[in-house]
Amino acid sequence: MRDPSSGPTDEERELLTELGREHCVAGIADTDPLPMVGVAQLYRRDVPDLRPGPDGCDLLQVFWCPFDRHGRTGYGMSVRLLWRRSWEVTEVLATPPRPEVVGYEGYVAEPCVLHPEQVVTYPFAGVLPEELRARIHDTEDAREEAAEAVYEATGEEPAGEPAYQYDLSIPPGWRAGGFASWHLTDPARMDCASCAAPMELLLTVDSSEWDGGSESWIPVEERDLPKYLRSATPTEVTVGRWGELNIFACPADPGHPHRWSIQ
Repeated sequence: MRDPSSGPTDEERELLTELGREHCVAGIADTDPLPMVGVAQLYRRDVPDLRPGPDGCDLLQVFWCPFDRHGRTGYGMSVRLLWRRSWEVTEVLATPPRPEVVGYEGYVAEPCVLHPEQVVTYPFAGVLPEELRARIHDTEDAREEAAEAVYEATGEEPAGEPAYQYDLSIPPGWRAGGFASWHLTDPARMDCASCAAPMELLLTVDSSEWDGGSESWIPVEERDLPKYLRSATPTEVTVGRWGELNIFACPADPGHPHRWSIQ
């Protein structure tokens, strides 16, 4: 018998999504509350760069609603963050509750064990001073021209140089802290609604751990594996149309409401 805590099978995912389209489950009315889906549970002892929570809380739990139509404006994601003190959690559910119906299979996460790794990151290119952006652009253009000249002269493909945007600034994948990416929209100010302090990135929930433009971030352990054995989507979570959810926290008071954006 399959362990019920191991996550839904492919067949269950399809059934959940089909039920979500039809929105008809025996015994459940349209107005009945549905449990939110657990997305992540992080302890500060395991994730050194996780920002502190309010009032000594060291355990962050992230939930979201499995229906876009239940967002704050009547459409869109509904995200909820809970901060807790780990030493006060005395009873742990062996099997977390799951909704009987979801509107989108990308909201159903596969259970994963985290192996945090600290990396050095840099701000998104679009928020850098204009002069510095120009220097980076010129340097990368010069490298590309030199590589083309080598190829034309020798017929050999030179080793690729790291690019700021894809290899050096912001890694893809789930991450705590660091800098937010603004690749879908122009950079926007994320100020605290309570005190107007500039907010800082708390957590990023990404649809993939790497993609065609960021293959330098493939785990070392998987680089020599055949492509069909690599997994860029271990969580099976999909944000939007294959994007990422950036959640921000107030550095002045972690108890102030969080804000988030989708990129």
